[in-house]
Amino acid sequence: MVKDTNRTIAGTDINEVKRQNANSGLTYNEVKELIAKTGGKGTGLYSDTNPEAVKKQIERGQS
Repeated sequence: MVKDTNRTIAGTDINEVKRQNANSGLTYNEVKELIAKTGGKGTGLYSDTNPEAVKKQIERGQS
């Protein structure tokens, strides 16, 4: 039997995981660097959080 070097023992396609990771957005360290450089200003474009919905949850006491 020939071993498939593109799959883990569990059968995960390594190349597919790498492809998805490349398209997943900023890394944790990239986010930290961006916040350090900008103080968080202008980073909203990287978020899918609805600020109004969060404010309403806080007002209702549901954080």
